[in-house]
Amino acid sequence: MALALRLLLLGAVALQGGRSRLHSRRVLDMVVSEPGLELPWFSRVVYVDDQVTYVYTSGTKRAEPYTVWMAQNEGPEFWELMTWWGQRFQKWYNTSLNTLSQLYNQSEGFHIIQTKYGCDLREDNVIQGFYQDSYDGRDFLTFDKETMTWVAADIGAQITKRRWDAEVNDNQQWKRYVEGNCISWLRNALEFGKETLQRKVHPTARVSDRSSHDGLTTLSCKVSGFYPRDITVTWLRNGESRQQETYSEGILPSGDGTYQTCVTMEIDPKIKAHYSCHVEHESLLEPLSVSWEPHNNLIPVVAGVITAVVLMGVIIGVVVWKKKRPGKKGDGYAVAQAHDQGSSGSDVSAKGK
Repeated sequence: MALALRLLLLGAVALQGGRSRLHSRRVLDMVVSEPGLELPWFSRVVYVDDQVTYVYTSGTKRAEPYTVWMAQNEGPEFWELMTWWGQRFQKWYNTSLNTLSQLYNQSEGFHIIQTKYGCDLREDNVIQGFYQDSYDGRDFLTFDKETMTWVAADIGAQITKRRWDAEVNDNQQWKRYVEGNCISWLRNALEFGKETLQRKVHPTARVSDRSSHDGLTTLSCKVSGFYPRDITVTWLRNGESRQQETYSEGILPSGDGTYQTCVTMEIDPKIKAHYSCHVEHESLLEPLSVSWEPHNNLIPVVAGVITAVVLMGVIIGVVVWKKKRPGKKGDGYAVAQAHDQGSSGSDVSAKGK
C-alpha cells in the first residue's frame, strides 16, 4: 500500500476522555462486492462528533458536504482533496476485496470490508488516534499504539499483520498524521459548527416506580434533553453508588438534536433506604440528584374512606331534601284532588238543604 494511503489507515483504539469533553473526527469506510440499488459499491461517511460532515460514494465519485456550515466554510480546494482521497481509497478497497477473498479461499459472492479511523481531541488538549476494521462482520486488524504494531484478530489476518509491521517508517508517521491533518480538520469543523457541536444543553431527570416480580419494585430514572451525548447516570442507595445493580437502555437520540437515557434498578421495598438518581453532565455546574419517594400504602385507603363518607353524606342529604320539597308533581295533584272532593260534598249538602 502506498505511504500516503497507509498514513490515513494507521491509528489506535480510542480512549475514554473521563470527564473532559471529547471531540472526534471519524471516517467510516464501507465496500461491498455486490452493490445494490441502495447500497453503493464504496461509501465514505465522515463524522465530527455526532454530525455527518461529508459523504463520498462510488456513485457520485465526489465528496459532498452534508451540513450547511461545512458547505459555507470549506473552499473548493478542500472538496477536491477529499474527492481525491475518496477515489484513491475506492481503488485500494477494490484490490483488498480480491486479496481477502483469496486469503480466506472464498468464492464469488457478497463480501464486505468496514473500516473506522480518525482522531480524538479532549478539552485538556490530549490527542489520540484510533483504527479498527472488519471483514464480513468479523474483526480483522487493530493498531496497538503502545508497541506501534498491528494486532491480528485471526490466522488469516496474520499475513497482513506481518507485512504492515515491517513498514516501521509508515507506522511511526501516525503521530504526525494525528497532530497534522486529522486534528487540523477536526479543529476547523468544531469552529465552523460550534453552534451545534459545542453547545451545552442541561438534562432533566424524572424518577418513577412500578411493581416487579416476587414483590420487588423497579425504580426508573429517565434523563432527557441533554447535549452533548456523554453522560453518567447512577442510582444511589443511602448515598452510595449501586452501579453494578443497575440496567441502562443506552443513550438514544431524542429526535430534536438532544439525547435521552433510562436507568433502572430493582429494590426490595421492605428494606428501608433512601434512593436517589445521580446525574453528571458537563452542562451542569454540580451533579443533579432526584430522590425517589416511596408510596404510602395508607394513602389510598384513607382516600377511599373519605370518599365513601362524603358520598354517603350527599346521598342522605338528597333524600332528606326530596322529602321536604313541596313542589313535587305527584303531591300537588293529590292535594288538589282532595280539595275538589270537599267542594263537591259542600255542593251536595247545599242542595240537600
